[in-house]
Amino acid sequence: MTQSAECAGFRETPVLKSEKQASTDDFTEILTAGSVRKQRMHNVIIEEPYRFVPPYRGRLWSWVFRTIALRRFVRSSYGIVSWNIDGLDNLRRSIRAGHGVLMCPNHCRPSDPMLMGLIVKEAPCHIYAMASWHIFKQSRLEGFIANRCGGFSIYREGLDRQALDCSVQIVSEAERPLVIFPEGVISRSNDRLLAFMDGVSFIARAAAKKRARTDGGKVVVHPISVRYHLTTDPVATLSPVLSKLEQRTFWKSHEHLPLLDRIAQLGQALLAAREIECLGQPQSGSMSERMSRLIDFVLHPQEREWLGSPRYGDVIGRVKDLRIAIVPTLIQGKLDPMERSRRWRQLTDSYYLQCLSMYPPQYLDCSETRGPVTPERISETVHRLEEDMTDSVSIRPEWHVDLRIGEAIEVDPNQKKSRSGDVLMQTLRSQLLSLLNIEDWWPPAAVTLEPRTKAETAGAADGMAIDVAVRS
Repeated sequence: MTQSAECAGFRETPVLKSEKQASTDDFTEILTAGSVRKQRMHNVIIEEPYRFVPPYRGRLWSWVFRTIALRRFVRSSYGIVSWNIDGLDNLRRSIRAGHGVLMCPNHCRPSDPMLMGLIVKEAPCHIYAMASWHIFKQSRLEGFIANRCGGFSIYREGLDRQALDCSVQIVSEAERPLVIFPEGVISRSNDRLLAFMDGVSFIARAAAKKRARTDGGKVVVHPISVRYHLTTDPVATLSPVLSKLEQRTFWKSHEHLPLLDRIAQLGQALLAAREIECLGQPQSGSMSERMSRLIDFVLHPQEREWLGSPRYGDVIGRVKDLRIAIVPTLIQGKLDPMERSRRWRQLTDSYYLQCLSMYPPQYLDCSETRGPVTPERISETVHRLEEDMTDSVSIRPEWHVDLRIGEAIEVDPNQKKSRSGDVLMQTLRSQLLSLLNIEDWWPPAAVTLEPRTKAETAGAADGMAIDVAVRS
């Protein structure tokens, strides 16, 4: 397998949209394989003051949806035709014991929240779930259903004290199990865990301390693995999609090539196009080096402007910090049109690079140094490519899903973070990896102010040289 196959993992994630933008701004010009296309933008950051959406305490809507509609919905919308749930007794014991319960699944596909409904249907119980505020702003119907099925909002562009207090109350009072996806975003990679957000640890410990002061009850965390298995032939399913993308990119299809080589070619074209747009020309070096160089070239100027100095490490964390700095004055509606447009370009560029950073290096590497190349990995990659190139998905494979609920991790209310890290989050990560039956092939890198490795130092120097060349 050539090195170019590393590029074949673009993540399926929408770009940004301002809710107040005029209709002429509903599209973004994106350079793809040497041609400009218009891509429909989705509401991810909402340009209006945040309003907390509290949880709906009733149970009727939740019961109706999971009893009548859920099975049909996951099949028609996500192609999930069968599933198996292991470890239900672990969850049932915690509920019967009256513990405050946090359910923490990995988050590799958009269908994951619906699958939690399958678990609670069998338990049986009702749940609450924390969801990004933009979910409730897509449409009235979508927001209504999400809320009635137990969802409440969290504001990702700032500190949401209401959501945190609500979560702590739910868990400390053992009202219902609370679902939180610790990765915070969809990874689109079933064999990879992203960095965990700090919110899970904060909520768990705050709730445990509150319980300890009141009734002396316990708070526990249940890791839940979500593992998808393809039940259809990947070649028959994916080859027509690759042909469509090849005709869009190269003007002709490449059915004569092996499937992995076709994916690698498309990935190379997409990365080269983005390099031309940002750096002026395609770059040399390994795929990882080129990606790092491109990301730092775009993010470092923003970080200097908004955060005071450039950052290194986890791109998701870096983009989150930028959003927190940029969005508050943007949503006040007091900026002149030119400055408002400039900030939206910054948000869109940084978000695109976050998406770009989400594909794992060597995900389709036949050397198997980071796990075997499975039909599931191939399907995930083509799914991401199609979404990135067309802003839609026509792939309709069928999936079987294995859901495994791990044993309860008791939260020590007096335990604090040590120099070696957060013990609770380390335990949760270790157990999730074990339940998924994978290794931590792509361990997360902390966000730092200085390069951590020689490669990052060299990449920073290369990025500065490119910056000077482009500006001159």
